[in-house]
Amino acid sequence: MRRSKLEMYIDILQVLAWRGPLKLTHVMYKANVNCSVLKEHLDFLIRYGLVEERTVEKKRIVYAVTQRGRIVIKHFGELKQVLLITEENKNRMPIPF
Repeated sequence: MRRSKLEMYIDILQVLAWRGPLKLTHVMYKANVNCSVLKEHLDFLIRYGLVEERTVEKKRIVYAVTQRGRIVIKHFGELKQVLLITEENKNRMPIPF
């Protein structure tokens, strides 16, 4: 099943939150996103302040989740939980009294 853009954004944020700052190729493998798509998604996440690009050892570039990105992960998890609960309630049969 294909992931939506939102799901890919969240996957990238979660990888960076769990693993810490990573090089592009490491994010690519951990988030299971091809390089060209990953670059587009990172540009979007950087533009909105969810990820930052850092230079390490004067030449190596790594990507790290920002505090704002962590907040987005938290809220997305809460939303996902609420949607699961709502879906479970929708599928339940009413209890006869």
